Amino acid sequence: MMQMDRRPYLDEFEKLLVRMNTPRVMIDNAACVNATLVMIDSARKDGILLEAVQVLTDLNLLIKKGYVSSDGRWNMDVFHVTDLGGNKLTDHNIINCIQHSLGTIRNTRSKSIDGMTAIELTGTDRVGLLSEVFAVLSDLKCDVVESKVWTHNGRIASLIYLKDCDSGCSIGDSQKIEKIEARLRNVLKGDNDIRSAKTSVSIAVTHTERRLHQMMYADRDYERSAIIKTSGEYNSPLVSVQNCLEKGYSVLNIQCKDRPKLLFDVLCNLTDMQYVVFHATINTTENGAYLEFFIRHTDGSPISSEAEKQRVTLCLRAAIERRASEGVRLELCTTDRPGLLAEVTRTFRENALNVTRAEISTTMGTALNIFYVTDAFGNDVDSKMIESVRQGIGSDCLKVKELPFRNQQNEEQNGGGGGGGLGGAVLLSLGSLVKKNLYNLGWIKSSS
Repeated sequence: MMQMDRRPYLDEFEKLLVRMNTPRVMIDNAACVNATLVMIDSARKDGILLEAVQVLTDLNLLIKKGYVSSDGRWNMDVFHVTDLGGNKLTDHNIINCIQHSLGTIRNTRSKSIDGMTAIELTGTDRVGLLSEVFAVLSDLKCDVVESKVWTHNGRIASLIYLKDCDSGCSIGDSQKIEKIEARLRNVLKGDNDIRSAKTSVSIAVTHTERRLHQMMYADRDYERSAIIKTSGEYNSPLVSVQNCLEKGYSVLNIQCKDRPKLLFDVLCNLTDMQYVVFHATINTTENGAYLEFFIRHTDGSPISSEAEKQRVTLCLRAAIERRASEGVRLELCTTDRPGLLAEVTRTFRENALNVTRAEISTTMGTALNIFYVTDAFGNDVDSKMIESVRQGIGSDCLKVKELPFRNQQNEEQNGGGGGGGLGGAVLLSLGSLVKKNLYNLGWIKSSS
């Protein structure tokens, strides 16, 4: 009997499996007046919603509205997105990047750290701590290529990517790595750290901000109270948890001030707590953000006790507050050199400025650093002090992004809104931010 050749059928079956497991992405600029619609249909998979939102937030896009629905084994997500200026997406580079990235989110994503050594730090925050950390790294001939620093409720978490100053490569000497860890641990402990400070070399690094959430959650920052009280106008998020027994879901409602990456931060926290989102509605207005989630544990059960509801509430508030930095935003753009961060943060410390959050990056020999600063007690910094710091570091390279509202009012009342000093600060353009992200993703080439 002649046997049938099954290869064509197997090939078609494999193609079907690929189509079923590859998200289908549609981008529509016509359906909504003031936003671009990004629609994603995909087979259900743990973590796929977080990965999709991560793609959008990494491109500095704002999610103004969203609808998430999981029916059986299929997901359908719709996001209304704009750029940071509130405009529809018209740049074809960005649109192509979204389609390609979302179309491959079934693949595991991690941050490439080729040629760098990643150091993780957690400990008790205090004024001047960042200055001491960067001074140690400078003394040990470590070049900080990239770093992000978060503080919340008296705790600090940082992920620092290093190169050896002499070789320009990752640090392969195990004795030097042990020395770096030991000295940083001593700095983090300080004189009265009741809780153990932690330093570790990270080998398999996930998304940087994703990892910072994991670090602060593991450090249980949500159980602590702020040591430095901020005087800003940021209100604590309103979080409620109820059970929908007839459907077997727990329903989360969040109301808070809207800001970039809010949805990403909430989803990181829910994922860390082992919850799965089945349905969600996201809506933002000028008055704030309103988010509703229908969730279950990964084992399929809803939240079962008042203690668990309270813990979920505390954890979600913490996840939202970690990025809601108070204070003045300072942007440093200058030629990178050894010891630069140690010098800049030392100037902050000498002027009693506290760094509440920092984003450090280096692109083609240029340092692009962002610092959020308050005074030592968490209050707004006087504009004269900021100007003094700018003169000390270099007013041409250190610019003021924004001043607290109260200081702006005082400046206007005192007639200080002229063209010099702080008023002449040059801001990073939205276009340059997006272009930098696309360059890092490899979607466009440098113009130099």
